[in-house]
Amino acid sequence: MSLPPGFLDELRTRSSLSQVVGRKVVWDARKSNQGKGDMWAPCPFHQEKSASFHVDDRKGFYYCFGCHAKGDAISFVRETENVGFMEAVEILAREAGMPVPKRDPQAQEKADKRGDLSEVMELAVRWFRLQLKTAAAEEARAYLARRGLDAGALERWEIGFAPDAWQGLWDALKGKNISDDLILGAGLAKPSSKGGKPYDTFRGRIMFPIRDARGRAIAFGGRAMDPNDNAKYLNSPETELFDKGRSLYNVKEARVAAGKGQSLLVAEGYMDVIALQQAGFEAAVAPLGTAITENQLAMLWRIDPEPIITLDGDTAGQRAALRLIDLALPLLESGKSLRFVMMPEGQDPDDLLKSAGKGAFQKLVDGAVPMVQLLWQRETEGRVFDSPERKAALDKALREKIMLIKDPSIRSHYGQEIKDLRWKLFRPQGGERRPTARSGGKWQAAPQGPSPTTKSSVLAAGTDPRMTQHLREAVILAAFATCPQIIEDFESGLEMMVCADPTHRALRDVLLRHAHQDPTRMREKISEVLGPDALENLLSQRHVAITPCIRHPGDREMASLTVAEELAKLEAARGLDAEIAEAMEDLSGVADEGVTWRLSEAARAAELASRSGHEDTAEYDRGDNGADINKDERSRLDKLLGTIKFDKSKR
Repeated sequence: MSLPPGFLDELRTRSSLSQVVGRKVVWDARKSNQGKGDMWAPCPFHQEKSASFHVDDRKGFYYCFGCHAKGDAISFVRETENVGFMEAVEILAREAGMPVPKRDPQAQEKADKRGDLSEVMELAVRWFRLQLKTAAAEEARAYLARRGLDAGALERWEIGFAPDAWQGLWDALKGKNISDDLILGAGLAKPSSKGGKPYDTFRGRIMFPIRDARGRAIAFGGRAMDPNDNAKYLNSPETELFDKGRSLYNVKEARVAAGKGQSLLVAEGYMDVIALQQAGFEAAVAPLGTAITENQLAMLWRIDPEPIITLDGDTAGQRAALRLIDLALPLLESGKSLRFVMMPEGQDPDDLLKSAGKGAFQKLVDGAVPMVQLLWQRETEGRVFDSPERKAALDKALREKIMLIKDPSIRSHYGQEIKDLRWKLFRPQGGERRPTARSGGKWQAAPQGPSPTTKSSVLAAGTDPRMTQHLREAVILAAFATCPQIIEDFESGLEMMVCADPTHRALRDVLLRHAHQDPTRMREKISEVLGPDALENLLSQRHVAITPCIRHPGDREMASLTVAEELAKLEAARGLDAEIAEAMEDLSGVADEGVTWRLSEAARAAELASRSGHEDTAEYDRGDNGADINKDERSRLDKLLGTIKFDKSKR
């Protein structure tokens, strides 16, 4: 409807936003200043205890600093009352004592026709209900009884029956002087292609009236009684009253129940909705035989910010859930999402309620999974990621899906959740190492240090390898904790750190999960998981505190060099351990020179790695006494001596 210029401005001026909002909230007396029209309350659009919902009564706008909901009096009524724009205008106009302008002639004519069509639909509802009581509907009544629908349920849902006759409803409506155009326009009959009388759209079917959010009959769904019928369920064709992609079965009653606190459940069919309602789940709706559309999703979110999709546990139900993910991702907003319940294989909600009862179904609803988990399941279920290429393909597919999300905050949280799930899938398991050719490709337990027979060998001489590994891990973890920006560059190396120390392992996991955080937020995350003193205890250890990147926190280049060097040393040590383990395995048989050579090469590589960054690169001169003199040190000494003035009188 087109409203005259200035009408909405006057309506907003006459309507006190604080009064409109005040019916839905309790104002915070400490923060609010009624004299200035500055009002605060807990937000009515999301669950919270603090007063983050602000109303500026003078400007006529509201804004929530938590969920970012905003708008004026009209949008507030639309969202809280679940009504359309014109209905919200009419509600506010009635309260403000303002008559709503009459529609223009064309709009009035169209509205009058819609009213006539609605009256015809109501006549059809009554006629179908009468037919259900006839002898021709005996089989239909028996079927409904088997499905658990008693007389009260038939009355509640206004279920009827369409006899298997070509012009049964047509003749009945014509007998009431209903014009052909209205019967055809309501989708109750179709014109004959052979020039005869129009014929009924529904024949030999159990009839379910479909009503809109205002309770008006706009269409029918018919369930075929003939098992050989090609269309088990048939909906009315689209008309001026009925737009399949913008309608939901049981939307009016579900909206009322959701307003009382029930979770909105989305099932697939009429019988599922009826079964749910009878079991006490009154906030249940169903799309009308098709996949959920963007408009239907918007309707669901107006009723409940997080509807629960209850899909049949068959292949078709799973496909529908996965299609819905792709539809919903670009539309996600703060506080608006979806959760999913997958029924046991081969069952729908009606089947489960009958076989296991309300408690079993409630348990499934309580365990509904968020959409991000279903997205992950879709991309990983039944697949093996045993190569870098397959892992990269998974990363690419998930990245493409996440980039569909327009809201940057939600996109960031989805990325973090996917990162957590990926880490759980690919994280190194404690006490494991890579398979080797010598071990036949089987995973073996990581060596816990030299065996008694090798402790005295040259390979095991010096510091205990386990202690050395512990010290290097501490330096690496400290560098990452103080400069988390570099984690992305060394993520695979961090993932491969076995970390025998439980504290180190826990810290590694925190770093991997929250790699995108800045240093301050990283410290907070570490404190949340490991305690307030965990990081300080690590940084105060002597071998950590003297590390250059710790003494200069935030120096990305220095931190990167430190981590790269220490990871290389750990990798070399792991390689040496592997060679020792394999050599010991070989020595149980016939020893040969190959074993000795492999051990010596591994030891040399480990020695070079351990000396990395510590080799003496100074240049020396030979002194008169034959001793080596560092050129730099000698130069500095000569310079110092040149600055000293000697007193000749004391010579």
